[in-house]
Amino acid sequence: MKKVNCSLTVVIPCYNEKDTIGPIVDKVLEAPIQDLEVIVVDNCSTDGTRELLREQIETKVHKVIYNEVNIGKGGSLQRGFRAATKDIVIVQDADLEYDPVKDYPRLVQPIIKDKADVVYGSRFRNPKNERGHWLNYLGNQVFTRLSNRMTGLKLTDVETCYKTFRREIIQGIELKESGFGFEPEVTAKVAATGCRVMEIPIDYYPRKTNQGKKVKFRHGLLTIYCIFKYRKYNRSRGEKGKR
Repeated sequence: MKKVNCSLTVVIPCYNEKDTIGPIVDKVLEAPIQDLEVIVVDNCSTDGTRELLREQIETKVHKVIYNEVNIGKGGSLQRGFRAATKDIVIVQDADLEYDPVKDYPRLVQPIIKDKADVVYGSRFRNPKNERGHWLNYLGNQVFTRLSNRMTGLKLTDVETCYKTFRREIIQGIELKESGFGFEPEVTAKVAATGCRVMEIPIDYYPRKTNQGKKVKFRHGLLTIYCIFKYRKYNRSRGEKGKR
């Protein structure tokens, strides 16, 4: 497969993912990207993930950052974003629900071609994908519509893992949420910059709760709270914020 000529930093936050962190790192390294930087951020794992990273993965990737206390997914991503050095930055979950080999080339192309500054990968714009548990799907639809009302964007999947940024965009945003509030916060603050946001279909292979799915009901409440909390970042834009 011909490699895409771009420089990309992949930030992988992980917490207790000893069964999947190795396979997902290998898949990321197979992605057809010319200049690839991989940063893993371990969020104080207690299941053997940390030992696996030290023994088997440190030599494969560019950097592993070890949190000495659990600072949440959002906090881990912030550390990864600060360490990124390539032109484009993408978020990669440490499970096997997403396919780096197929989707990285799709996600970076709009930025390479100067058609977008931020690209979200939508699980729901690909009719071949499973939707996962119906409660998770329903919750995502509610969160996405609420978020769109506040930001003026027209997204279909605000909770997607695959968020791709020009590095100067994501490093220029001050993020505060340490947990799952990262998703609505970064979306609101990206929209407030007025940069070009695009959404494209991606592949998706949902896992079940008994396979390690970590999203809980309280995360949904936090998401709704953060959607309203960060709406102020788009108020001053008025009609300019509409997409």
